[in-house]
Amino acid sequence: MAEGTFFFEQDGDVYHPTPHTRGPWDPQSLHGRVIAGLLAHQIEADHGDPAFQAVRLTVDMFRVAPMKPMRVPTRMVRDGNRIRVVDASMVAEDGTEIARGNVVFLRRAEQPEGEIWTSPAWDAPHPETLPEPEPPEGVRDRPWTAMWETRRIQGDFGTVGPKRAWLRETHDLVAGIPQSSLVRLAQTSDFTNPFANSGSTGLNFVNADVTLYLHRDSTSEWTGIEVVAHHSTDGIAVGECVLHDLDGPVGRATVCGVANRRQP
Repeated sequence: MAEGTFFFEQDGDVYHPTPHTRGPWDPQSLHGRVIAGLLAHQIEADHGDPAFQAVRLTVDMFRVAPMKPMRVPTRMVRDGNRIRVVDASMVAEDGTEIARGNVVFLRRAEQPEGEIWTSPAWDAPHPETLPEPEPPEGVRDRPWTAMWETRRIQGDFGTVGPKRAWLRETHDLVAGIPQSSLVRLAQTSDFTNPFANSGSTGLNFVNADVTLYLHRDSTSEWTGIEVVAHHSTDGIAVGECVLHDLDGPVGRATVCGVANRRQP
């Protein structure tokens, strides 16, 4: 990652957003991926355990998240021998709840014997063999660091058809804290909305949630994302992607979205 690039600075239990957190819909709001990442980060920091696998993260984004300091209190809902459930909230300075997260942890165990059908691994090329992305117009003559690095495999925004890409973080979520697998995948999962729910006229749905399912941790900085479903009617959309690392699939991400116009 580029030195000195991060989304939040932490001061005690308060997280201060940097300009890198700015979202695409409103220049004064946070990007959904940093909301998902921060909720996952705090849940893991407070309640993570190497014996347990985070298998489901659900994030509800029911208010516009202002670019202002946030707190993320957590609460253990269930602390069982094989399952743990943790809730978290993203709370603004005035006490308003901006978003809510929930993680289900399951205790790792011996893999059962026998065979079960699974979908074949994708045949994507290694990300380092793909062309590096070009900086956007207007910044090509000065230093520039993307909010994340993308290596396109198939399809793109504004196209209709299959879409596949590799993503790699270029910013730490919190200054001075290395990203974990869960945080990295939580951030990538929010990319499901623009990837699965965009088409010939670009992205016209804003997601109200993201749910990430995992059967193991990621083993690489690169995360592959592949659109496997999009359905929409009456301005309501549902999208789904499979997430991969360099060793194979790690889980799935789904979102629901509502038709929305980007502010000028």
